[in-house]
Amino acid sequence: MSAWPLLVLSDSPAATKDVAGRLAGLCASGDVVLLSGDLGAGKTAFAQGFAAALGVEGPVTSPTFALVRQYRCAATAPVATLIHADVYRTGSLGEVVELALGELVEERAIALIEWGDLAAPALGNDALDVLLELPDAVEVEAEAEAEAEAEVEAEAGAGTERRIITIRGRGRWVERVDEVAGALSHPSPEPAHADGHAT
Repeated sequence: MSAWPLLVLSDSPAATKDVAGRLAGLCASGDVVLLSGDLGAGKTAFAQGFAAALGVEGPVTSPTFALVRQYRCAATAPVATLIHADVYRTGSLGEVVELALGELVEERAIALIEWGDLAAPALGNDALDVLLELPDAVEVEAEAEAEAEAEVEAEAGAGTERRIITIRGRGRWVERVDEVAGALSHPSPEPAHADGHAT
């Protein structure tokens, strides 16, 4: 039996996207995923993997200035729309409330919110919290020394892409910890596509 929080080590943007895709496959209409982490932690890569798993076509970028973007999901996805928000530039919790993100997810949508820790108080208790962090510098140095003995020197820079992804469920997610842990430990599902076919 698993327990929150769940920790995943990502060694590349592709691995971060894979984790996001696995989590997207568990989401249903009305779900809210709150992404947190410093600048450059991998929130946009996570959002891209999440969107790809829902069959969103075209580029997915952080809506830093637009604040909210809506993407149509594939017919085979569990929802019709992905609401992608970035609340970094909001000046107050009141501005987050004015975005009406909670209402937007009521209509066959999932909300993925960057800088979600800022929005959490406005969105209630039902959320999946995802924190992306760079490993502690000491940890990276120790790993680099150990890997240096086994790997060629050309791969020494790979440590800069490593991320620790911490996942916590709140509200209706609390009881789904084993389902989430299982999805993270199995092979990746094929992403949905607009034509209804997997790749």
